[in-house]
Amino acid sequence: MQFPVKHTQLICGKHLLDLSRPVVMGILNTTPDSFSDGGSYYEENSLSLNLVLRRAEQMLEEGAKIIDVGGESTRPGAASVSEQQELDRVIPVVEALVDKLGALVSVDTSTASVITESAKKGAGLINDVRALQREGALVAAATTGLPVCLMHMQGEPNSMQKNPQYSDVIADVSDFLQRRASACRAQGIPSERIILDPGFGFGKTLAHNLALLKRLPELSELGYPLLVGMSRKSMVAQLLDRPVDERLVGSLALAMLAAERGAAIIRVHDVAATVDVLKVLAAVVE
Repeated sequence: MQFPVKHTQLICGKHLLDLSRPVVMGILNTTPDSFSDGGSYYEENSLSLNLVLRRAEQMLEEGAKIIDVGGESTRPGAASVSEQQELDRVIPVVEALVDKLGALVSVDTSTASVITESAKKGAGLINDVRALQREGALVAAATTGLPVCLMHMQGEPNSMQKNPQYSDVIADVSDFLQRRASACRAQGIPSERIILDPGFGFGKTLAHNLALLKRLPELSELGYPLLVGMSRKSMVAQLLDRPVDERLVGSLALAMLAAERGAAIIRVHDVAATVDVLKVLAAVVE
């Protein structure tokens, strides 16, 4: 596995995350409309903390090192949510996961108030698909002292898949991520607290996604840990013609390829199977 990253230990609040080998981040969407698990944790149209805790505990037992909580769907064509809706969906969940399970919680958000309140409740990582470009997000993230993950996205979720174009997808993504990392450093977030995500499926065609995966080592050479998320995404459907609930094999293949090419964090729905794949890969390459 290629891993030319200077900092392989990430301080995430009270947790020390070892990134000397790839780790799994388990996806926990508290939304009613996410493309794969939307509505899974609702009972009578209300979010159930019991269902959330049960699923998070299962993912931790299966080997997830991080639980990524999101309260805003960012699937293609997703509708926006209000700030209060997102707070209501995310903050109680973060508090419960930290207090009851002692989990390392990542918060998938672009909203300044959600960043601030999540940190107060014990979140250990800020994971933003908009790379801290929303008003107030960068200052809020810097104030928390937590690591941040900066993702590339062309456009916004409601329009990002309408004819995305690049002159050179690797160069364009790399340039954007470097500029956002520089903005973070200028705001006081040190390089050892920055993670980069090329944003598979966010404003990219299948050809763009495959090019990014093929040339992922070039992004790894930027010197920051890479987070990748391809689990159950439409690129698997385009390659294999499978519905969402039949994309496990394709997702595992992509996870292994990403890890082999330098990804430090693999964001997935299927934790146990992905952990097994990474164990096999480690046995071969180490």
